[in-house]
Amino acid sequence: MSYMRGDLLTKTRKLVKGLAKPAPTWLKAMEEAPPVTFPRVDGKIKKIELPEDVYIKKFFKKHPDSLYHDAIKISGFDPPPARVFAWRVLELKEQGVSEDYAMAVADFEYRKEKKAKKKAYKELKEIARSEGREPPPDPYPSAIKEIQAEEKKYVMDRFCNPKIIEIANKMKEERDMLLQNRAESGQW
Repeated sequence: MSYMRGDLLTKTRKLVKGLAKPAPTWLKAMEEAPPVTFPRVDGKIKKIELPEDVYIKKFFKKHPDSLYHDAIKISGFDPPPARVFAWRVLELKEQGVSEDYAMAVADFEYRKEKKAKKKAYKELKEIARSEGREPPPDPYPSAIKEIQAEEKKYVMDRFCNPKIIEIANKMKEERDMLLQNRAESGQW
């Protein structure tokens, strides 16, 4: 009876009171010990907010480029830098440090870690070049560059794949014929 407004007891009580229905045998027992009523939901689902969400927003305001450079790896186990920053701020606040100072410390640690990773990558590249090998992958790859690397084979495919070249040639011929027809009919 989930499609009805109100509960079964009040509906039945109204029907019996209005003489639209005879009193069922269970009505007296149900009135003496009514079922538990649960509070109704007003239809609005509350957004789940974690305590660190405030600091994540502040992190992205301070480091807007991090949105693109520090992509969230869905299949990865490492949390994104913004969440690590927020956890560190909360950890420092629990120790009794002021919010501004905690954010400054967490920001300093984030920048220090990022610099250390970039420096280590730079050294690895130099070692690889001196040994004549290919450099290792970047620890801070740009999300945009990762997407472009995935799409690169498809971009290059349009120049090499005979099917795609044939489709492009047909489209060029159709365009040329359309332009020629327009020129002959004088629409242009």
